Amino acid sequence: MKVTTKKNEQVANMVFATIYPLYLNRLEKNGRTREEFHKVIEWFTGYDENKLQSLIEEKVTYKTFFENAKINSNAHMIKGVVCGYRIEEIEEEFELYKQCRQMEKLIDELAKGRKMEKILRTA
Repeated sequence: MKVTTKKNEQVANMVFATIYPLYLNRLEKNGRTREEFHKVIEWFTGYDENKLQSLIEEKVTYKTFFENAKINSNAHMIKGVVCGYRIEEIEEEFELYKQCRQMEKLIDELAKGRKMEKILRTA
């Protein structure tokens, strides 16, 4: 599937605080912990526990969430299909959309029981 400008804008305007509990509930239903979830988010974005909590309280959009993140240098190693989109084929102009899908891929892997060492890619 191809990303459109409209789709990119929809994702950019979503509020992270409304999506966060959905991710957390999914992970907890699959036997994963909040700590593991935060470890994955910190690896990907650089946000520690305190910063993540303040972003949730501020109700930042995904645009702000990803613009201020320090995306891990190994993020390019996150590949695969999420919601019908092949991550590595998402065009550069839709970087925010790609980062959102990369984070969702990491969350999917965590929910499916993949080992943390595999999720937190190293070169």
